[in-house]
Amino acid sequence: MTSSHSAPHVVIVGAGIVGLGHAVAALDAGCRVTVIEQDAAAVLASVRNFGHVCTSAQAGELGELALEANPIWLSLVERAGVEARRSGTLVVARSAAEEAVLHEFFAERAPEGARLVTGAEAGALLRIPDPSRLRAGALLPADLTADPRSAVARIAAWVDAHERGEVRFSTAVREVREGAVETSRGRIDADHVVVAAGHLVGRLFPGIAEQGRVQECALQMMRVRAPREMGLGPAVLTGTSMLRYGAFAGPAAEALRAEIRASRPELLEIDANVMFTQQADGTLLVGDSHASHDTAPPFLDERWSQILLDETAALLDTPRLDVLARWQGLYATSGEQDILRAAPAPGVSVVAVTTGVGMTVGLALGARTIATL
Repeated sequence: MTSSHSAPHVVIVGAGIVGLGHAVAALDAGCRVTVIEQDAAAVLASVRNFGHVCTSAQAGELGELALEANPIWLSLVERAGVEARRSGTLVVARSAAEEAVLHEFFAERAPEGARLVTGAEAGALLRIPDPSRLRAGALLPADLTADPRSAVARIAAWVDAHERGEVRFSTAVREVREGAVETSRGRIDADHVVVAAGHLVGRLFPGIAEQGRVQECALQMMRVRAPREMGLGPAVLTGTSMLRYGAFAGPAAEALRAEIRASRPELLEIDANVMFTQQADGTLLVGDSHASHDTAPPFLDERWSQILLDETAALLDTPRLDVLARWQGLYATSGEQDILRAAPAPGVSVVAVTTGVGMTVGLALGARTIATL
């Protein structure tokens, strides 16, 4: 076994879920690891999300990475005390067009263990008083839900407590080059550097960000009190979710898009993904809207938030939802690729998830990157 003194030193820029995924994989591979984070804690994409590890709705490489990430998440429940559980996902259909998407999904690409349920069964899972407006549902049992407010902090603490690990918060990176990272607290020598800075990648490598068409995706989310005792059930996706995830793509989804454009154009206007996750403290994380910008303005549009709240309240058969907190999410987005990978110098890797599923695939992306070093 390699001693900690002579082990290769991997320096990681960014303490979000993608950076920490690389840190966990590098420590498991026997490397020394230093994670550098400009803020005093992770406060961007990795905490401003649903905590939904949405494995079953991904397709292609994202689907492969999602499957690989699940066991890493579960290992971190044991190793790092991460609050995560195998919640499953319930995809609800409230119209014939939405139900058609579910039938197409089951006919062509539903994962093992998934099952189609009736509207009454879906309503019972959500403890909805009157489930008559639900036509059907898809129960996807493999998916996980984590607490995004604590997950990355606990993983970072585990990395920092490791005999070969270190996390340096409140440290800005000024330059990355072969063999070294220049920071606001001095130079750090490295055998390999991984830059996992998400939508901020352009601050270090503007050419890579421009070539990859990286922008900031701003989204609006809320934490609400559950309208009734709901247990601790599945994450919930709706018809708008079927338009966003690759596993639902197909003719039925395009017909659904046309239906929503005709009947509820405001949902497409805000690029809505009406969904929620159930948290252990009895709250729901509800969202979300999407808008891409070169630099996202900080302002929340109350009309957009109300659209999301009204849709969720209608699904849950409640007059209103009690909002406890609101926030703007930010993540890297691109029309060029789902995952940005670049090697700007020998011994330097730039990695970013550019499609908003970092919590789902980030841990596995880190494992794949480290395996190639």
